[in-house]
Amino acid sequence: MDKYGLIGYPLGHSFSISYHNQRFADEGINAKYFNFEIPTIDDLAEVLNSNPDLKGLNVTIPYKEKVMEFLDYISPEARAIGAVNVIRILHEGKKTILKGYNSDVIGFTQSIEPLLENYHSKALILGTGGASKAIAYGLKSLGLESVFVSRYQRPDTIQYENITPDVVKEYNVIVNCTPLGMYPKTDECPDLPYEALDEHNILYDLIYNPDETLFMKKGAERGATVKNGLEMLLLQAFASWEFWTGREK
Repeated sequence: MDKYGLIGYPLGHSFSISYHNQRFADEGINAKYFNFEIPTIDDLAEVLNSNPDLKGLNVTIPYKEKVMEFLDYISPEARAIGAVNVIRILHEGKKTILKGYNSDVIGFTQSIEPLLENYHSKALILGTGGASKAIAYGLKSLGLESVFVSRYQRPDTIQYENITPDVVKEYNVIVNCTPLGMYPKTDECPDLPYEALDEHNILYDLIYNPDETLFMKKGAERGATVKNGLEMLLLQAFASWEFWTGREK
């Protein structure tokens, strides 16, 4: 039996394990998907050594960038994004080869594209981690200009306190790449001037647990189009399988 899995920390919020195992069962694939909750990326070696039947991994918070230094190959797209969330594991003799890809950008662009109108030309990306890099890459491929939002003073970012009502009207697509609002802390949301939102705004949350985050709820109350990250998860999960099986190079 082949093994696949997810590395990250923590993993209590993830639906990946149930999705993949259900798919394996439905399609008669002799494989099983496991969660590998590792408190440090250095524990990846132990996961690999303890699971010689492992054929592929997904990578989630907070390791999408850190994992890159452990890989033997990184696809040009993942390298351009600066983050990896899919690893294909090949065994050549006694050597284990790790190949890194990014399926987040595939899932995101396919998920948000149907929502976009011609007046959606600028976006705010909340957060600066590995997922946000894939989002920026995806938005650029769709023709949108974007800027990162951070709590801290960092190059090429703006801070939450500088996001005025005029900013959210100009940057009318807002993508939450932070864990704010994720189960179990569902009473949290990014600090934004929600009162300035209207039907021209899209609020897209990468979080999918809960179904409607406070970020989304506040947007919907103002008439904004809102969407969670479940479809993105399903699309990127399908793309992961393509990478693991070598159908995508």
